Amino acid sequence: MKTTMNDMTPKGDTGLAGNYSRSGAFGARLGAGTRQGLLMVDFARAYFEPESPLFANVPQVADAASELLEWARGRGLLVCHTRVVYDADGLNGGVFYRKIPALSVFREGDPLGDFVEALRPAAHEPVISKQYASAFFGTSLASLLNAQKIDCVIVAGMSTSGCVRATAVDAIQHGYIPIVASEACGDRHPAPHDASLFDLQAKYADVLSIQEIRHLVESAAGR
Repeated sequence: MKTTMNDMTPKGDTGLAGNYSRSGAFGARLGAGTRQGLLMVDFARAYFEPESPLFANVPQVADAASELLEWARGRGLLVCHTRVVYDADGLNGGVFYRKIPALSVFREGDPLGDFVEALRPAAHEPVISKQYASAFFGTSLASLLNAQKIDCVIVAGMSTSGCVRATAVDAIQHGYIPIVASEACGDRHPAPHDASLFDLQAKYADVLSIQEIRHLVESAAGR
């Protein structure tokens, strides 16, 4: 199934897709590059357990991410995971930590900061620890991707409007082709989720279903 900007138009904005698609000014497709990697962004228990202040109530996202992860591992793609981790006082989180008090669940040792069990990294898969929204900011991720000759990153994670969006924007600014897996991302409300996917598709990434990603990558490998 082809994902279009109309599919991602936030409800109530019937003229939005037409405005952006006029004259082909936005939303060009970028392809899959020559070597792809999967970036699993912040699949922490904090987003999936009801007692957490960050609970998003999107169990289907974890299921979709598990499907994507299994496929990527089966194809031998580089899989990287990110986690948010702060010191006891949150000092390494700076102003961001002050802005969002709920980030305290990511202090070192809090079980809510641990990975969802079904999405836990394999022993050989790199784990990038970060303090801010983007997986690239203040981390070694770009160096890792460059060393592995990755030019296209498939992004899944939590939350769509936060760390997924920031990571995809930084990916294109670092020269990588970002592909956002639409079903494998989630947010605490459909409105910021839908708006973020729409804007990412228009300006910063290709937003595709898992089925589309599989077809694109496998077709590219067969050329």
